[in-house]
Amino acid sequence: MKLANKQVLNKFVKKHAIVLKAVEKWVFEVENAKWDHHADLKSAFPGADYVGNNRYVFNLKGDGYRIVAIVLFIDNVMNVRWIGSHAEYNKIDCSII
Repeated sequence: MKLANKQVLNKFVKKHAIVLKAVEKWVFEVENAKWDHHADLKSAFPGADYVGNNRYVFNLKGDGYRIVAIVLFIDNVMNVRWIGSHAEYNKIDCSII
């Protein structure tokens, strides 16, 4: 997958170094993936949730942090929309981010 909008991740990691290794691992797995459909993504990330509007939520560091990304299988592109703590995630509407 081509990972678009990585600056969202970089900005967050600069402020929250505790998630650096988890984000690097996630980025590596995403950038080396070729997913043609939902089942492929779920095979790689069983804990990922589809929340509508092509958006998926990925858990980091157990369930302490989350990434919201738009996945366009046909273009093989993932656009990072948001990253934050689980508590912050509970305050957003990720279907429109």
